[in-house]
Amino acid sequence: MTQRDLSGDASHLSSEPPVSIIVTVRNEERFLEAAISAALHSEYSGEKELIVAVGPSTDRTEAIARRIADQDSRVKVVLNPSGRTPDGLNAALNQTQNEIIVRIDGHSEISKTYIRDAVKALMQSGAVNVGGVMAAEGISPFERSVARAMRSRIGVGSSRFHTGGEAGSVDTVYLGVFRKDALLKAGGYDSRFTRAQDWELNYRLRKNGGIIWFDPKLSVTYRPRNSISSLARQYFEYGRWRRAVSRTHRGTSNFRYLAPPLNLALQLSSISAGLLISPIFFIPSGTYAIVLLVASILLGKTWAERLFLPFVLITMHFSWGFGFITSPRTLLSK
Repeated sequence: MTQRDLSGDASHLSSEPPVSIIVTVRNEERFLEAAISAALHSEYSGEKELIVAVGPSTDRTEAIARRIADQDSRVKVVLNPSGRTPDGLNAALNQTQNEIIVRIDGHSEISKTYIRDAVKALMQSGAVNVGGVMAAEGISPFERSVARAMRSRIGVGSSRFHTGGEAGSVDTVYLGVFRKDALLKAGGYDSRFTRAQDWELNYRLRKNGGIIWFDPKLSVTYRPRNSISSLARQYFEYGRWRRAVSRTHRGTSNFRYLAPPLNLALQLSSISAGLLISPIFFIPSGTYAIVLLVASILLGKTWAERLFLPFVLITMHFSWGFGFITSPRTLLSK
């Protein structure tokens, strides 16, 4: 991107309303430039500004963000000293000038028509937040295997923002395009939630009477984790923070969230009883293994993916379940 990107800008003449794009990043040098470029070069004629909140990084994330800001006046960099996602999002939100807020992610890329389609859906649905499909796409064979799992019901359940589905009102969406007044009325992102801050915010938006709207036309390319260890950490954190949300907002858990911890308990019980009492108790764990193998064969498009997928699925299921079970009551006070 260069200063020439700004020449001939006639966005002030557009009938499409101006938007503010926010993103918080930390150690995202691999994908940050592509994420920002996708947002700024989307097919949207309305005025765009982009606020990037940068947390303490051990790579070139801040240098990349500042270089982009130096080359494009629409981009502004703010610091996020804590490095926590909700703090960064709130810091960016506080710098926005427009009434429509588009949240993007440092390791994802919105489609060319994402902003236009999202703003249209926001206006037509009367919602306070709209979002679409978290279209996981990997580069390496392992990442592609994770992407297959993340877009399947056996990997992540029936959430529409993972697997797609019909447009309509939902509990939560990936990222989101918001009405700023509703976002501010809800108090922004709760800084206590290191993870699951999207779900928690959407709960408060719904509690205030707002509609959260899913539109399958909206697509965001998401880059999944590139190793078993990083995937395990990610899903462990998902599980423990989703438990924190369920403690904070009673009655918000459903079978999708309870399935991983119940499955983990069942498999551990099956293996233990099979070893200590009788081989017949191996039936549940054996059935689970067969289901994963069959699913991996069906989901995988190459033999490398089919080889990785059983390990990916087990890691996602067990890490999420273990995180949920071991989530401490003191988590929000840390």
